[in-house]
Amino acid sequence: MKRLLIPLILCMTIAPLCYAAPSHEPAKVATSTSAGPVPLSAAVAPSAKDPVTTRTAAPLASEVKTNKAITLTMFVAIILFTGYIVVRAAKSTRTTADYYAAGGGISGFQNGWAIAGDYLSAATFLGIAGITSVFGADGFMYAVGPFFSFVTILLVIAEPCRNAGKYTLGDILSLRSASKVVRGTAALSAVVVSTFYLLGQMVGAGKLMQLLLGIPYSVSVIGVGALMILYVTFGGMKATTWVQIIKAFLLVLSGVTITVLMLGKFGFNLFAFYDAVASSPAIQEHVRGLLKHATPQPGFDYGQRFLEPGLILKDPLDQISLGIAFALGAAGLPHIMMRFFTVPNAQAARKSVVISMVLIGAFMIMVTMIGFGAALFITPQQITAVDKGGNMAAPMIAQFVGGGAGTLGGDIFLAFVCAVAFSTIIAVVSGLILAVSAAVAHDFYVNVLKDGKPDQREQMKIARISAFFIGAIAIVLGIACEKQNIAHLVVLAFAVVASSNFPVILFALFWKRFNAGGIVTGLSVGAIFAIGVVLVSPTMTYPKKIAADAKKIVEQLEKKQASGMVLADKDSKALVKARADYEKNKDGKSLVGLDAPLFPLKNPAILSVPVGFLAAIAGTFLFGSRREEEMFDELYIRQNTGYGMADASDH
Repeated sequence: MKRLLIPLILCMTIAPLCYAAPSHEPAKVATSTSAGPVPLSAAVAPSAKDPVTTRTAAPLASEVKTNKAITLTMFVAIILFTGYIVVRAAKSTRTTADYYAAGGGISGFQNGWAIAGDYLSAATFLGIAGITSVFGADGFMYAVGPFFSFVTILLVIAEPCRNAGKYTLGDILSLRSASKVVRGTAALSAVVVSTFYLLGQMVGAGKLMQLLLGIPYSVSVIGVGALMILYVTFGGMKATTWVQIIKAFLLVLSGVTITVLMLGKFGFNLFAFYDAVASSPAIQEHVRGLLKHATPQPGFDYGQRFLEPGLILKDPLDQISLGIAFALGAAGLPHIMMRFFTVPNAQAARKSVVISMVLIGAFMIMVTMIGFGAALFITPQQITAVDKGGNMAAPMIAQFVGGGAGTLGGDIFLAFVCAVAFSTIIAVVSGLILAVSAAVAHDFYVNVLKDGKPDQREQMKIARISAFFIGAIAIVLGIACEKQNIAHLVVLAFAVVASSNFPVILFALFWKRFNAGGIVTGLSVGAIFAIGVVLVSPTMTYPKKIAADAKKIVEQLEKKQASGMVLADKDSKALVKARADYEKNKDGKSLVGLDAPLFPLKNPAILSVPVGFLAAIAGTFLFGSRREEEMFDELYIRQNTGYGMADASDH
């Protein structure tokens, strides 16, 4: 079967590309709202006196047009190269230790790059750059959270998990309790959490292929999912690790290149760069629209407002809640936790966290600046015209700094960044499918249904079958979630993990009285409560709120008309749209039948995390167990010394 791997990968590569829309004219990317492309050589460092201007009256491009030949070449090269890695890894993947943990033989340096590759997802690269380009400084809030989350991982999680675990969260928790309910609940939790995170990547993959290559969204998702099934089924953790390392390097390289070329236009003067952002007429106009100011308010600095938080996270408590989700959520992500079982010892686990922190922190700063640069040079209006979520901001600014639309350098750099984004999705989806496969096969099938009796051959067979079906389910759900914002899906995953997995992991490692009752209640109540709060939060769509905002615009513009002023063409279109939005949404309700949110914050962590901790504590006291309390001494020794763990060669 392994001999068929390369032909299968070639088929998966060629088949979706057959759907790509043909191009009969030179490819162009609208990198600004001006009438023509802006080549790099023609751009000068703007300032308050000479701001970057765009003629917003010009028509906005509704799609990103790429040089199909160059872009397809880049995509195929990425797919074939990663396919080669899978073939090499498949030859040495013989045991469950190889499949789930790469035999424990990954070095700390390699694992640090792999963790960065696993964590820097499509939501990070495309989503955060997009949020920053559309909503300004709020994007930085989404960027800095991951850096602080790894402080928690370094100080609390990395070493104890490496010493006490084997493949999954269920392995760590089962040291406190041999209950099958614990294993089953841990497996279900991993599936639920990873599914939210996985959906973000699948949606990102589909949108990327659809917008850049003209491939239908559903075909794109099917193609990506099929490739991931092949990668994980045959390559396991070894292939996934090397794909993540290579992808992390390419991602950092692209981020550095874009940032350097962009800031070089200002002589690497950050003050001049942000002054230009605040002085941009297009950005000022965009912010006025976000604030629902139909007419400019005297003395209000709309450009400066773009550099301040609050355009999305208007409530300071919302910012705190988002910070809690990020700071605690990453510590319980199943695909991140699995990475600590791939290194030979606890020292390597700590080293890998430090390296990943440096890489992730540096990249997050760069991706935020890329978002501001996209808003400056491309304009928020053009970015949202292509994709309402702003997810194409990074590829669009890449072409601009590469030389501009229609230039060879611009098209090559655009294709390179798009291929890197695609490799990002490949790597992260592979890690996620592997994590869910481990939960289903290792925790549920082997240890719950079969009491740990299956031999290595049977375990490998079940693991690969699990990966196949999980990939198929991911494809179906990815197609169903086409309209969802990828950053919001990932943030929801963080909130659920911070409310369920993190309290349980913390108590299991450091609280002597903790038991099976606390594990089950903490995992289930924390997750259910977090999801429930999200369903009644402002994150959901409330038609009557949309209608109310539209009504305000109608009233302001009609008042302007009544005063004898003639509306500009843009305002006339805004009035027509606002009237249509009001009529369409005035009688609507949210997904759960609400007129308005019951919970005021967009992120539930500030409320759901304490509930998760309290549920775990309550379950512990309600279902006490003397035997499980006595097992803490053994767990304590293992997590601090690594005693009882296998060597790297057979781990």
